[in-house]
Amino acid sequence: MQYTINVRGQLIDLSQPMVMGILNATPDSFYSGSRKQTEAEIADRANQIIAEGGRIIDVGAFSTRPGGADVVSMEEETARLKRALQIVRREQPDAIVSVDTYRPLVARRCVEEFGADMINDVSEGGLTGIVGQAIHEEGDMFETVARLGVPYILMSVQPTLEKMMLGFAEEVQRLHSLGAKDIILDPGYGFGKTLEQNYEIMKHSERLLEFGLPVLVGISRKSMIYKLLGVDPTTSLNGTTVLNTISLQKGASILRVHDVKEAVEATQLLRKF
Repeated sequence: MQYTINVRGQLIDLSQPMVMGILNATPDSFYSGSRKQTEAEIADRANQIIAEGGRIIDVGAFSTRPGGADVVSMEEETARLKRALQIVRREQPDAIVSVDTYRPLVARRCVEEFGADMINDVSEGGLTGIVGQAIHEEGDMFETVARLGVPYILMSVQPTLEKMMLGFAEEVQRLHSLGAKDIILDPGYGFGKTLEQNYEIMKHSERLLEFGLPVLVGISRKSMIYKLLGVDPTTSLNGTTVLNTISLQKGASILRVHDVKEAVEATQLLRKF
């Protein structure tokens, strides 16, 4: 599929899948290898993502892992993101930088003040709470995205593909009615879904292409891999690569990963088929 997104006035071609590297400026993300807190750690991770072939750096400061992360205040999340984004921009001024947040006010500041290029929202526009807490945030994420004019990753928290498709249809229509243009769909593996539901959705995930929008897949080292295989996040790279490859075959345009080099290699090999 031929897709482009507008990033700072530049059209980015997604006809060849690209890789988004995860940079977590948090102390409690589920995969310990992704936690980067010091200035040197954040800088090294940003540089590593680009050196290994990643095109997008996804910066988060609030662990959204199901079942156990600490709630972070808006003030603390903003402070963490400000610091991390400034370091990333210093180290990689030409990289595409995404901010991983469900808070509209945080997203706005990250784009307007801290140099973020796109918004990655795990709450499906505010439909769900994070770490078991209901969302009570000021502002509306869809209106914020439309006003900022930046690409927006809309992640589903629905448990079945049918409910996901219905939800996406309504949400994409509302986003378009507000003036949002560059929408990327994320099926949200691991969010609001059982292990079996995750695999049932992946089995038929090519149906998401019916929307005519690019699809992002984020399954890196998640529990749907390590619980099925009887391992843990630290030993889930092989399973991650397998599912990333399947996702590419089903039309994914962006892979969101911890292990950039391996994901980039998967995209390179798939181009031969």
